[in-house]
Parts: sequence; C-alpha cells; structure tokens
Amino acid sequence: MIYNFRIVSDEVDNFRREISIDSDSTFLQLRNAICDSVGYDKGQMNSFFLCDENWEKETEVTLEDMGADSDNEVYLMDETPLIDLIEDEGQRMIFVFDYLTDRCFFVELKKIEPMKKLLDPVCSISRGTPPPQFIDLANFESEIDAKAAKAVDSDIDYSDDEFVGGDLYNEEDLENLADDTDPF
Repeated sequence: MIYNFRIVSDEVDNFRREISIDSDSTFLQLRNAICDSVGYDKGQMNSFFLCDENWEKETEVTLEDMGADSDNEVYLMDETPLIDLIEDEGQRMIFVFDYLTDRCFFVELKKIEPMKKLLDPVCSISRGTPPPQFIDLANFESEIDAKAAKAVDSDIDYSDDEFVGGDLYNEEDLENLADDTDPF
C-alpha cells in the first residue's frame, strides 16, 4: 500500500510538500523524506505526534527513547512501521522539527493507494520555501510577544456599551454594586 501525505506549515502560507511512501516504511523513513524535501539537518531531535481531528496531540513516535517515566508505550521511529499506527485516510500528525521552540509541520494522510508498492519515498509536490529549521530565539520571543499583544488589543472593543463608560453603566450603579459585594 502507498500512503500519500500532505505537509504544510503555519509559518509559511504557500509552503506545501506531498510525499508518497510505502505503508511498510518506518516513521524514520518518513522523517528522512520530509527532512530531505525541505533541506533540514537530519541530526536533530524530532518527533511525530498522531493527532485527533482537531490536531490535538495523542501518540508520540520519537527518534530516541529519552527514558521518561511514563505509563505510555514508547514508539521509536526506526522500529515503528507506518502501517502499525496509521490506517485511515485523513489521519493527522504533527512533525515537531524544532523542540526548543515547538515548531512543526502539519501532516495529513490524503490518500491510500492499495495493492501498490513503493521502494523509496518520493516527494511529488514541492511548493514554497520551507520555514528555516533554526531561528534566533531572541527574535522568536519578540515575535511571540508582539503577536500576543496584537491579539489582546484586537479582541477588545472598548467602544462597546458593555464596558464601563458605555450607555449600560453609570457611576452610581457601580458604586452601589461595590458596596453590596464588599466582603470586608
């Protein structure tokens, strides 16, 4: 069976890769195909996370066993064939390529081709420039802070009547409310 995966990034709008790989291949072979398709160093630690339909992380498939005390089974990339954990079209995964900043690709099984075999993985579509594998942490933190500040500012409409100073409130009502609820 051949699996056709689509890979996208939330960092780069026009980025897309599609990789076809045999279902008997390991997660390590898929990881290497992804890294090759974007020109990333394969010497870095990374993991796949199988996800639900809302992209919530569930099962991890990791490059190395870090020896964490866990009741969950440890799946290693080089020991786990794709077919052991992936069965249905639409299966979603997150491929974390930068652990330090939790940057990742979103991977979805778009198509299964039964009764076919593929010796080596193939990148059939390569569009857009991938995000850099490594980023400057100082710039990354300042970008996160700027996005958070922008999100907070844009979520609040201070002209709304429900805010203090709007038509629905007056100073006397607020003072009475404060007097009635003061626990001291």
